[in-house]
Amino acid sequence: MKNGVLLWVDDEIEMLRPHVLFLENKGYEVVTVTNGRDALDLCREQTFDLIMLDENMPGLSGLETLTLIKEIVPAVPVVMVTKSEEENIMEQAIGSKIADYLIKPVNPHQILLTLKKNIHQRDIVTEKTDAGYQQNFGRIGMLINDARTVEEWMEVYRQLVFWELQLSEADSSMTEMLHMQKTEGNNGFSRFVKKNYLDWVADPNARPLMSHDIFKRRVFPCLDRGEKVFLIVLDNFRYDQWRVLSTELAQAFSIEEELYMSVLPTATQYARNAIFSGLMPNKIAEMFPDLWVDEDEEEGKNLNEAPLIQTQIDRFRRKDTFSYHKVNDSAGAERVISQFRQLERNDLNVVVFNFIDMLSHARTESRTVRELVKDEAAYRSITLSWFRHSPVRELLKMLAESDYTVLITTDHGSIRVDKPIKVVGDRNVNTNLRYKLGKNLGYNAKEVYEIKEPAKAQLPSPNLSTAYIFATGGDFFAYPNNYNHYVSYYKDTFQHGGISMEEMLIPLITMQSKRRLKE
Repeated sequence: MKNGVLLWVDDEIEMLRPHVLFLENKGYEVVTVTNGRDALDLCREQTFDLIMLDENMPGLSGLETLTLIKEIVPAVPVVMVTKSEEENIMEQAIGSKIADYLIKPVNPHQILLTLKKNIHQRDIVTEKTDAGYQQNFGRIGMLINDARTVEEWMEVYRQLVFWELQLSEADSSMTEMLHMQKTEGNNGFSRFVKKNYLDWVADPNARPLMSHDIFKRRVFPCLDRGEKVFLIVLDNFRYDQWRVLSTELAQAFSIEEELYMSVLPTATQYARNAIFSGLMPNKIAEMFPDLWVDEDEEEGKNLNEAPLIQTQIDRFRRKDTFSYHKVNDSAGAERVISQFRQLERNDLNVVVFNFIDMLSHARTESRTVRELVKDEAAYRSITLSWFRHSPVRELLKMLAESDYTVLITTDHGSIRVDKPIKVVGDRNVNTNLRYKLGKNLGYNAKEVYEIKEPAKAQLPSPNLSTAYIFATGGDFFAYPNNYNHYVSYYKDTFQHGGISMEEMLIPLITMQSKRRLKE
């Protein structure tokens, strides 16, 4: 089996014959030429996996040949081989995007190493990643079986996300095995939430960090230390998406990462309002009925976030000054950036970015977007692409030059759903696919998490007989009417509102400028 086809360009190629024989014995086909012109002709006629190019040749120099090769076959890796160690030559070669740089006299094993790095890297990485996951498969399974605390479930989720990213980058065949293990994990996590959720909301001392604790336990302590805080809330932002974005920020910021638990339902109306008010949903509805919007009302469910922040500041008898901005498009983001200097007058600035949530809904409604975002890996990729070209990045660049403590978080995550669960309800039942509330819901109690007394979960109860039900894992609710059409439309879409690690275990990031820390 041939390992690859190489082109070696060197005016002293005969002196390198032992190296050529060494590579041929290793399974490579090596085509040799002595000048740049012949190399260019061959690049037009034949396909090569890698090109070895001498820098110092008569006629066309190595650098000139390199430039012309890149015009013909831009994707083929080129390794520059030279006797010279002059810095300007190295910089020119690197600037022309060479794959590697070797100094004569070259060692055959050095050549072999650069071939492995530039031709076989993906295969080697895939093999090593597969082996690593296989070795950890049993350990993760034990973590899932033994998890009894929130911290242990967070570690399960971290491990699953770590390997999901590793296998995705390696283009591994193990992704299906990981998906099965994640399903197993979500089944266990759902049982854990069902068993403990009511105790968490009843006892502040027994619960993990939850949505309504964020200001009290994370934002206010920073302000009490005299720090100015910039809170960025990315709606519907999953932990795996954060892990991808974090690599873009590590150079400019020191980063402390933690997970916290979203309240139920894992939907903006409940979870984000809980963050900003510092209250569970039923308390918001009771104490500030003019700021709470019931499910059956037509107006937007998150129009009162700035007033809710003010109620929390007032309730704790604080004097913090703050600004609030909700950004739905680039123009809105540009307005925030243009006001950056004025915002520095405030103790706290809060900005909500809705892009990821908008992407999730667009994927459901648009066939084109669904094709672009086929799975979790594509979802992460398009999130990263958005971030790299979005005003959010510009804002963070400005924050990296400031003295702010930056908090990045979300209200909830989302999960790709694949299993329909039949539910029957009247016309007043809400439309969310992951949770339902109503008076006369029909469902199989074994398939859902049901809360028949909403007050125990600190949820509003529009009617005396209102019940809530939540889908778990990858389930979603479907009505019997027009069932097949409904299922085919919503299956494999990203939804939120229910119980899963992806929806409930969400990132809370504290960042400080590295420049500031060095001063």
